Amino acid sequence: MKLPGKIAIMGGGSWATAIAKMVMMKADTLNWYMRRDDRIADFKRLGHNPAYLTGVKFDTKRINFSSNINDVVRESDTLIFVTPSPYLKSHLKKLKTKIKDKFIVTAIKGIVPDDNLIVSEYLTKEYNVPPENIAVIAGPCHAEEVALERLSYLTIACPDINKATLLAGRFANSFIKTSVSNDVAGIEYGSVLKNVYAIAAGICNGMKYGDNFQAVLMSNAVQEMNRFLETVHPLNRNVSDSAYLGDLLVTGYSNFSRNRTFGSMIGKGYSVKSAQMEMEMIAEGYYGTKCIKEINKHYHVNMPIVDAVYNILYERISPSIEIKLLTDSFR
Repeated sequence: MKLPGKIAIMGGGSWATAIAKMVMMKADTLNWYMRRDDRIADFKRLGHNPAYLTGVKFDTKRINFSSNINDVVRESDTLIFVTPSPYLKSHLKKLKTKIKDKFIVTAIKGIVPDDNLIVSEYLTKEYNVPPENIAVIAGPCHAEEVALERLSYLTIACPDINKATLLAGRFANSFIKTSVSNDVAGIEYGSVLKNVYAIAAGICNGMKYGDNFQAVLMSNAVQEMNRFLETVHPLNRNVSDSAYLGDLLVTGYSNFSRNRTFGSMIGKGYSVKSAQMEMEMIAEGYYGTKCIKEINKHYHVNMPIVDAVYNILYERISPSIEIKLLTDSFR
């Protein structure tokens, strides 16, 4: 296996575009899988993604676009998956080319619905990809700030630290600092949970709770995250590290956070469906909430914030009732 070898971006959204920008700063060429041929045609014509981060310019002569996932996989050594988690299975079902011998990087901050598996576990179970050939990219890092070349930090996690280090070196540049970790599962679960907590933060924002309460909410959220991670995937980790707490804070507070935006709309009285339609973007935390709730049925971790968000989104219980219960339980 050549590492990172020929790199492919699998997805066409904002985070995929931001990752492509970082990769292209050190790579001569890039393979890029996008589902829609019309988007590819517009991208080539305009020199930028026509739908996301339109201010980021690309030399499209150095990019091999394709809507055929098998062609892209066949011609690539490292596959960076950046599709929304609800759509991952539909893309992978098109595969006729084996991926078990590829180096897989997941930048998907979600759980595979129905299977209730984090992406690394799903790829190992369903596609026989060895864990040491799977890495995960973690923030805190918003695509919009990468586009603006604002100083950002990435954590690359892989059971094989040498591979994580090699990949981290390809992402590092003047505005991206990188670190490495071996906590693939913990970082993946943390990335899911921080989206759920960002929805909670948004709901409270929409209900006019102030910064004082938001700080208490976030401090309780990181404690809840730690309880879950220590139960589901025990490891010598520090949840105060930027891959956990940092990602939680930026997702919970930033105006770039689609999960916070989604939650804020719910807090203002929007229905789930109307909020999703108006956003026109995937709020991963909506799906992650249900998945974490299902997973936790096996572990019974005390997770009042996840429970509250689940009740609001899926049981249609009034946000005012659920958040009031939370405020009474916090210290």
